[in-house]
Amino acid sequence: MMDRRNFFKGSFGKVVGGVINSAETAARKKAKHWIRPPFAREELDFLLTCTRCDACMEACPHNIIFPLPLSRGVEFAQTPALDLINHGCHLCEGWPCVLACEPDALVFSPASIDAAPEADTENQLPVSPPLLAIAEINTNQCLPYLGPECGACRESCPVPDALIFSDEKPTINADLCVGCGLCREACIADPRAVDIRSLNI
Repeated sequence: MMDRRNFFKGSFGKVVGGVINSAETAARKKAKHWIRPPFAREELDFLLTCTRCDACMEACPHNIIFPLPLSRGVEFAQTPALDLINHGCHLCEGWPCVLACEPDALVFSPASIDAAPEADTENQLPVSPPLLAIAEINTNQCLPYLGPECGACRESCPVPDALIFSDEKPTINADLCVGCGLCREACIADPRAVDIRSLNI
């Protein structure tokens, strides 16, 4: 028969687990409105780890990391996000934003290091970019799908075979694309013909 200590321990564990699951779900739901920097932890872990120090923003050489405003909620205010609507993440060599994050809200996971086709064995830095967002061509806005030739985004993609062309029309390979947004930045359509969405959808 289960004694009282184990009974309460088990019951308390279920309650705590339920609370954590609820908090994680709520955090992911709100996080669908923004995109975190490379190698960010899961949203709830990120919020608990990030100290709002701005180091990752200062380390970004392309100035695409910005602090979320208070209007997004006090628990999210001043935490870093990527401005992939207006700019693309350049997937910088050495990942300066990640290296600048001392509390490890941005952190290389063992899986990301192991998955790298080649790695800097001295520093154990992964060279394979992480999945940042979901990018899709909006064929209702993309110029080649409407008639005129374009090709503005042709040389923009840093990931081999993630952006492919057929009859001069671009297509994004969802299996390879990491959602860096550089094709969107290069797009000359108005509005731009590449849609970028958070992974938390």
